[in-house]
Amino acid sequence: MARKKKLNKALAVSCAIVFSIFGVALGFLGKLFFFSDKGYVYPETHVHSSSISAGDINIETIKNEDLSIHFLELGNKYTGDCTFIKVGDNEILIDAGSRTSSIGPIHDYITDYITDGELEYVIVTHAHRDHYAGFATENSLFDALNLSNITIGNVITFSNTNQNETKGLYKAFKEELDELKTENLTIIEDVLDYCNETGPSKTIDLSGDGSIELEFLYHDFYVKKAETENDYSVCCIINQENGENDKHYLFTGDLEYTGEESLLKYNTLPEVELYKAGHHGSKTSSSENLLKVIKPKHVCVCACAGSPEYTKNNNNQFPTQEFIDRIALHTDSVYVTTLCVDYEKGEYQSFNGNIIVSASFGNETVISCAGSKLKLKESEWFKNNRTCPPKWAS
Repeated sequence: MARKKKLNKALAVSCAIVFSIFGVALGFLGKLFFFSDKGYVYPETHVHSSSISAGDINIETIKNEDLSIHFLELGNKYTGDCTFIKVGDNEILIDAGSRTSSIGPIHDYITDYITDGELEYVIVTHAHRDHYAGFATENSLFDALNLSNITIGNVITFSNTNQNETKGLYKAFKEELDELKTENLTIIEDVLDYCNETGPSKTIDLSGDGSIELEFLYHDFYVKKAETENDYSVCCIINQENGENDKHYLFTGDLEYTGEESLLKYNTLPEVELYKAGHHGSKTSSSENLLKVIKPKHVCVCACAGSPEYTKNNNNQFPTQEFIDRIALHTDSVYVTTLCVDYEKGEYQSFNGNIIVSASFGNETVISCAGSKLKLKESEWFKNNRTCPPKWAS
């Protein structure tokens, strides 16, 4: 009987040790995979690392352009979106993905360009982490900017979502907006305040003389349920017009085929100087129907090229073969922000790096890259991982 009690006691101790180890491991994995965007820790005084020039980018020169559009690298191995736009003293930030670790790089970059102490417009396209993690966390980008004495003017959000507002990132996002509105008197609106099914869209005069305007584009999924969160994406276009050399710049978030068809139904889209590739250059966006209307001259892809984050199928990793085949019919001026080197080890590097598209009236559009200056078709990654479309081969 004594021996049996000793065995039972040893068994209980062993089980306790095993469950303790299991609990620690589970807690670690939970933090790693489920709670990695809960909070971002930055110094009490957040000092950004100003860089007057990087690659062929000179900040002071870019500031003097009539319009500049910046596609940002996000400081990690993940794919995500962040676009910064500057017109004079007016600045716009579209999205802030991909993880909370991107808050620092985004903050450091845009504070070099904000000239009047205010970020006039923030646009949040849809409720996916790779687009809004920086806005949906304790100590968010909003807080980081506040520490730099930069105020937020207007926040314009998606009007529809499948997310549960009582938990997760979406709950944190709503809390951040409430705090921002209360403490800083920021105006919080959704995209339906700017466009609707029956009437013309409101435009935002960015230049002060009507020559550069921001226009929001209506589609069905601002009010109807979509099968994918991507089709709730806020879409907008910047129109740079002086009657002689008009240019247009299109941003569709992660809108997919169904959403693109709705976008075409309600809007007469022009041919565009620049198109931010839909959904990071996926096979389910940038449809043939959309491209044959907008006929983009330049395309920028916000992605970590070749990353297996979403699929192990090489052809379907961003930018996908199907996207490349369709876009090649219209342009070979395609650029990508980041390159995945070793996903498991967390290794990545600049593809084209931070990409700036600058356009002054009467001048050709200039593409400046902090990383490689090569077009996508000229890169080693493309040659090793994609089949060259006939149009590019010729």
